[in-house]
Formats: sequence, C-alpha cells, structure tokens
Amino acid sequence: MRTSLARCFWPYSLAMRIIAIPRLLPLALLALAGCATAPPEPAPAPQPVKPVATPAPAPAAPQGDWIDWPITPGTWTYREDDRGSLALFGEVGRDAIFIIRCDQSRRQLFLSRAGSVGERATMILRATAGQASYPAANSGGKPPYAAVTVSPGDIMMDRIAYSRGRFAVETTGLPSIAIPAWPEFSRVVEDCRR
Repeated sequence: MRTSLARCFWPYSLAMRIIAIPRLLPLALLALAGCATAPPEPAPAPQPVKPVATPAPAPAAPQGDWIDWPITPGTWTYREDDRGSLALFGEVGRDAIFIIRCDQSRRQLFLSRAGSVGERATMILRATAGQASYPAANSGGKPPYAAVTVSPGDIMMDRIAYSRGRFAVETTGLPSIAIPAWPEFSRVVEDCRR
C-alpha cells in the first residue's frame, strides 16, 4: 500500500521538489560560500634594493717594461688662460688625469697627475731616451693633484717630446700611467721657452 501511495503522490512530490529548488538554491549557495576559503592576501610589494657602496678596486699596477704598458684611456686638450698655456690629458667629461702647465710669469712648467701623495714623494718621468726623478707635492686643488715643478729647458721635456709614442709617469703611492706623447705636450713646453 505504501508503494501504491507513493506512486500516486509521485507527480505531486516531484512538483514540490521542483518548486522548492529555487527557494532552497540561495540558501545552498550561502552555505557553500561559507565553506569557501577567503582569497589569499596579496603578497607585499617588494622593497627597492638599496645599493651598497663598494669602493672601486684600485687599478692594477702595470707589469713589465713601461714601454709595453697599455696606454691610459684619454685624449689631449690644449688651451690658454691668464697664467699661460696648459694641456690636459684624460677622458672627455671627466677630470684630467695628467696636466702640463706653463706659468709665463714664473717661467716654470708644472706637471700634475691626479691623486695625492705623502711627504718625500717622487714623480719619475720615463721616455724612450731616458728618465728623470723629481720631488712631488700635493697642489692643494680639488680634486687633488700631485705636482712637480720643472724648468722649461729641462732635457726631460725634449725626451718626452721625442719619445716613441708614449711616456710614463710613476708617482709614489699612485698607480703608474702611460700617456701618449702628442703635440699638445710639446706646445706647452715651447710656449714656456719663448
């Protein structure tokens, strides 16, 4: 009897179920939403990396005979000012690495190279025809330069002028450099000899 009653009410039971589904659907969705996990928190934005100041490595001292050293990068520039003439050697847009200046009022040449030196420092100039050593002192400028004073008639100036393509500058406590022997150097020397 139970089976027959179920058969009789089966269409009614199905109809009730169909009508009840739309009413129960929002409740079912709310129940499911409660079970869902919350979206993960976004990862924090990466912090900018702060550069760590590291000192520039000191240039390696040239090895072997000075005539085989690599030429220091740069170019010569000649100019005149109120004191006389000067030629600067270095990379464009940067401070000069080496300077030769003629001070007309003193009739003296000043040869300076970038860097500072301690007491009793020397600057050795090397050319293919020989070398000479001079006492070097800080010039007191910014950036610092170590300088020597030379007479315009000093034979070493001619040796540099006629050196085969380059001359070298070795200064106590500073890296040695090889500089091309271009006409700008000789021009300053000649200016001081007039």
